[in-house]
Amino acid sequence: MKQDEGDLESLVRKRLRGLRLSRGLSLDQLADRAKLSQSTLSRIENGGRRLALDQLVALARALDTTVDQLVESHVDDVVNMPTIDSAHGLLRWTLRSQPNLFVVRQRLTAPPPANPDRMHAHPGREWLVVLSGTVTLLLGQRRYRLEPNQAAEFPTMLPHAVGAEEGPAELLGIFDTDARRDHQRGA
Repeated sequence: MKQDEGDLESLVRKRLRGLRLSRGLSLDQLADRAKLSQSTLSRIENGGRRLALDQLVALARALDTTVDQLVESHVDDVVNMPTIDSAHGLLRWTLRSQPNLFVVRQRLTAPPPANPDRMHAHPGREWLVVLSGTVTLLLGQRRYRLEPNQAAEFPTMLPHAVGAEEGPAELLGIFDTDARRDHQRGA
């Protein structure tokens, strides 16, 4: 979807106003942070004044965002399709907004390994949420039972393993860059 210049400027104006309001800032407060007059900011938000690049940069900084985020106009890529790893029974999504995070949907049918030597430890951090069934998380010497809608977050330098308890279970796992690297090698 290609936007013309007027549509993009209108979108940026809406984003500026929306960010200002979501951060609980008045026109005066944001104008002060961006080193603009309150009337200039008001006219920018209401379309009475064209946006200048230097003003956009100042406003982005004052709102703790980037110019790229303010002018991003992609609306066609809202749906994120997974890659399918049928050999390991995984669906994987890469989050465009957070390229250093990796999401996996996994169906578990086996319990976690009984042998502690089969647990994994690696740099990184993981987060998981149980979608269905019951999951057993082995974390070091501890054993956790997680049911639907329960989540766990842990540093992956602790030896860990995950498995289904009493039948199949599904979970979503989110990994940082280090954990992702290890899971891609192990998958």
